[in-house]
Amino acid sequence: MRTLLNQKLLNRLLPYSMALTMAFMANGVAASSSEPSVDKNKDEVVRVQMETSKGNIVIQLDEKRAPVTVKNFLGYVEDGFYDNLIFHRVINGFMIQGGGMDKTMSQKPTKSPIYNESSNGLGNRRGTIAMARTSAPHSATSQFFINLEDNNSLNYRTGQPGYTVFGEVVEGMDAVDAIAKVRTGRKAGHADVPVEPVVIVKAQRVQTPVQ
Repeated sequence: MRTLLNQKLLNRLLPYSMALTMAFMANGVAASSSEPSVDKNKDEVVRVQMETSKGNIVIQLDEKRAPVTVKNFLGYVEDGFYDNLIFHRVINGFMIQGGGMDKTMSQKPTKSPIYNESSNGLGNRRGTIAMARTSAPHSATSQFFINLEDNNSLNYRTGQPGYTVFGEVVEGMDAVDAIAKVRTGRKAGHADVPVEPVVIVKAQRVQTPVQ
């Protein structure tokens, strides 16, 4: 029963796959299926704070194990892309998803999709942040989700790409859980949308505490 439930939730996680795939094709955008050459020996601790209408969430990014994904995410943060967007999909007991829609459920234009790094050894466990994507492995752009439970069905398996984990919540899981409990419904043709918008007021890189 749990396997069937996980599969149903997994199907709901795919962010509008047909529409996005067609958009990529129309714009001639294609992510490389070959892993880019990047420096994986970085040890810098990188954190981003999301100020939301339900409280602050601080995320520590794993630049060493997910360099492509972290660089992509930080690019959106530094551009102010996430400011005033919403958590547009909330499924209690599964995940909260944001980073693509505004309050009207209009999708914000994104940069090119990125390489899938789900084989980096990081699992979709409670409190981790991962990239949302279409059914195409290398199609993640700006949308992300925070796992509310250990969602092992989303992990990489040999020959089967998963959903790339690139960090974890180190402060503010109470805010994440508060978002998970909001009432949801349908809006603009989409399910699981918070009835009262949960806004990402501002996302910004923050300094790590002195050890």
